[in-house]
Amino acid sequence: MTEKWIAGIDLGGTTTKLAFINENGDIVHKWEIDTDNSEKGKNILKNISDSIDQKLERLNKEKEILLGIGIGVPGAVDLKKGIIYEAVNLGWEDNLPVVQALGELTGLPVAIDNDANCAALGEMWKGAGQGAKDLLCVTLGTGVGGGVIVNKQIVHGVKGAAGEIGHITVIPENGSPCNCGKTGCLETVASATGISRIATENLHTYKNDSRMKDIFAKQGRLSAKDVFDCANENDQLAKKIVDQVAFYLGLTLANIGNSLNPEKIVIGGGVSKAGDTLLAPISSYFRKFAFSTVAQSTSLHLATLGNDAGVIGAAWLIKSK
Repeated sequence: MTEKWIAGIDLGGTTTKLAFINENGDIVHKWEIDTDNSEKGKNILKNISDSIDQKLERLNKEKEILLGIGIGVPGAVDLKKGIIYEAVNLGWEDNLPVVQALGELTGLPVAIDNDANCAALGEMWKGAGQGAKDLLCVTLGTGVGGGVIVNKQIVHGVKGAAGEIGHITVIPENGSPCNCGKTGCLETVASATGISRIATENLHTYKNDSRMKDIFAKQGRLSAKDVFDCANENDQLAKKIVDQVAFYLGLTLANIGNSLNPEKIVIGGGVSKAGDTLLAPISSYFRKFAFSTVAQSTSLHLATLGNDAGVIGAAWLIKSK
């Protein structure tokens, strides 16, 4: 029997990741194209369709090898209508019918979901969440995203906004502004951007020596990676900041854990590359704040798929159908 593939698409504001994935969830081929968000993003879906055709031609494969296309998009979606409500980073008008448009361009079945949900599905299928039916996935990058999986199904909510972990309020008063319009969101203190901001603010009031002061003087800025690197070098200010970030994450995950009691919580995104420097204190605070049964039965893990999680999870959208 001829092997069938699925096209998995992870659509980002700057780059679009594409992959052909077999029915076992293994990536056969993967590549990237620029996301052209000019002219209200009118070329984005056509560029994806053209790129798939060109890749098949280079591989000397017919389109019949594809079972369909799964696509993860940066925004809340209506699964039944196949639309994305809004995608500011893409330039698209609200309520764009992505499934219909991409289906017409490619002649293939198309399934859509939020990009963070797709990352969660990818980790469930082939990553750190493999084997778990109930899973929470948190992505710590420029922002903070999340995906909630119950019995192997993504929880979407009434308007596709379930799993917006980054916008849980953790600082009720005098919190920093968030891009969502609120203040004090988890994203403001646990994203790469938030960690950089916290470090810079602390640097200006910290009276003792710190390696981060030297980095800031040289670079004019501090990245989240700088903070974790300095913490690994036993820099006291950096360790204090990491502990603060871990506190907010541990508290938030414990509260979600108390509500859902997932088998696994998977932490991914660029910030998760800090590894055990971040995971260990998060786990400590999680156990402190979680209900005892949850603390004993829910385990925390670092994501393992990296940038491949989104395309693999997008392929799962087709596989699961």
